[in-house]
Amino acid sequence: MTTTTATPAPPFGRALCAMITPFTDSGALDLDGAQRLADRLVTEGCDGLVLSGTTGESPTTTDAEKSALVRAVREAVGERASIVAGVGTADTRHTVELALAAEKAGADGVLVVTPYYSRPPQDAVEEHFRTVADASGMPVVLYDIPGRTGTRIEPDTMLRLAAHPRIVAVKDCSYDFLGTQKVLSGTELAYYAGCEEHILALYAVGGTGYVSTVANLVPRQLRSILDAFDAGDTARAARLQQQAIELIESTMSAGLPGTVTVKALLNDLDLPAGPVRAPLRPADRKTTDGLRSAYERLRAA
Repeated sequence: MTTTTATPAPPFGRALCAMITPFTDSGALDLDGAQRLADRLVTEGCDGLVLSGTTGESPTTTDAEKSALVRAVREAVGERASIVAGVGTADTRHTVELALAAEKAGADGVLVVTPYYSRPPQDAVEEHFRTVADASGMPVVLYDIPGRTGTRIEPDTMLRLAAHPRIVAVKDCSYDFLGTQKVLSGTELAYYAGCEEHILALYAVGGTGYVSTVANLVPRQLRSILDAFDAGDTARAARLQQQAIELIESTMSAGLPGTVTVKALLNDLDLPAGPVRAPLRPADRKTTDGLRSAYERLRAA
């Protein structure tokens, strides 16, 4: 295995938010709210926005809504931030269609999750990603989240896929830190932490940054972890990471999907969010109050 020592340049920036998809009270797509939220996130320090991912409720939005969301957010942020469109499905043909639509709508790249439910073997997983990467001119971010898909992208598969010129990055939710470092040491793939508790740890071993759900709530605080590390103040970076853990845990590890908890708190803060779409259900008042308390403590830190 060839070892590389250079940290890959961030293809979409370092601090990326996995943005929620705002809906109106009636459950329709709220494009005005999406634009206002996107502008706030970029103003508060996000280099890029990932749309229609897990947090963006992609299983319950239509193809037309996904394209409309990209167009609206591009209009709001212009060239101030990268836009990565989630296009992954369990169907290779449908994924290709979504990738082409995202390119036409103005995305800078696509996020492609491992095909879920059918549990394809690794050679089929590899072919799926290659087919999508061959279909358009946009760079591809592989999304490795076996806890949701049932199938991971094995490190050896990742090493082979890294040779494709348009497969440039990984959103890493594998919880396999050894495997991640194996791929980092043998490729130029840009690795983004998809789990907020790993932001600093992955960055310290050569990761590129993060794609964060919690960044919907505290974009500036999460970015400060990377900024402190880049400034050489590793003790401050560690302290900032530790200060964020309460909100990270409350948002991501409290028994509810991050979409539900983030929307609950954004609504409580009078920021664009709206309801979740079924089968998800809204958080109760007790959960929302706990989130608000954790948020206020982090903001005051």
